[in-house]
Amino acid sequence: MKKKNNDSDDESRDYSPADVLKFKSAADGYLCSADENTYGIEFTRFKIRDLDSGETLFEIQKPPSEEIDPDAESENQNSGRFVRYQFTPHFLKLRHIGATVEFVVGPKEVGRFRMIERHYFRKRLLKSFDFDFGFIIPDSKNSVEHIYEFPALTDDEIQDMVDHPYETKSDSYYFVDDRLIMHNKADYAFDGGLGGLYDP
Repeated sequence: MKKKNNDSDDESRDYSPADVLKFKSAADGYLCSADENTYGIEFTRFKIRDLDSGETLFEIQKPPSEEIDPDAESENQNSGRFVRYQFTPHFLKLRHIGATVEFVVGPKEVGRFRMIERHYFRKRLLKSFDFDFGFIIPDSKNSVEHIYEFPALTDDEIQDMVDHPYETKSDSYYFVDDRLIMHNKADYAFDGGLGGLYDP
């Protein structure tokens, strides 16, 4: 059995859902290559909203294919695999978030499509989410909203996260029939609109 470790960027290793659920910190690199996505899964739109107020907090949509430079994409195989977010401290007080994702798949059917998303602050696991998309038919456009219930944070914890932008990180691992085919990463700052101060 191969040794598995999230401290290195080794795309040759096979990672299972059980493996990534054991990780205590964000992966340093990508745990699979972009070529592993043989299903043509492509995320085209993403929106985050506060379920309690209905306010849209973030929304991004992939530009039409004719607006994308294919040469630039080919030069950077990790293009589109990383997102950097900047929110205000108020985001850390929200309890219920809805994340809507739209995606398309290619001509091959997708078996059990599963996402495991792990959020960390420094070396501490904040929350782990596990979403099952189920079976996806070929050549389809799909939309799903996942509900995130965030953990309650103390004022000291919030201040610490505000004071250390982009040290809050997440890994999103996508599996088909328990085989890792995609790995996306994000980091977060919560000092938007501030001079580095948080007033609880």
